[in-house]
Amino acid sequence: MANKKPTLLVVEDDEGLQAQLKWAYDDFEVVIAGDRDSAIAALRSEMPAVMTLDLGLPPDPDGTKEGFAVLDAVMELKPDTKVIVASGHGARESALQAIECGAYDFYQKPVDIDALGLIVRRAFNLYQIEDENRRLVNHAAEDNTVLGRLFGGAPEM
Repeated sequence: MANKKPTLLVVEDDEGLQAQLKWAYDDFEVVIAGDRDSAIAALRSEMPAVMTLDLGLPPDPDGTKEGFAVLDAVMELKPDTKVIVASGHGARESALQAIECGAYDFYQKPVDIDALGLIVRRAFNLYQIEDENRRLVNHAAEDNTVLGRLFGGAPEM
């Protein structure tokens, strides 16, 4: 079986930008969601390591309420997901609030595909490192003999 492409969830209501992001990131399995409900459904079904999130989603595309509701849901359902918030709505205030709520990074629109791609790839790399760390910690917890069976297998040790 060939290596599966990592899944990138793109939560964006602009269809033109959806298509552009899907085309630009052909090294990822790009899953598109255009509103809060479809974003949460995709999060549950795909369990992505990384997602980009537009804060201005329907029914309030000119505000940030829906986007922050998605971010809150992600932090509750899958807090290890690296969320990259991309928005043009009140950039400084939104960026600070998004990071405070658990976002990995913030990118101000208009989107520069190459710059956003760098942030996405960096987020995937960090996710992989953290995932490996979790696996190693779990493995070490299962193997409670510090020195292995050769020296530490006897109860006296």
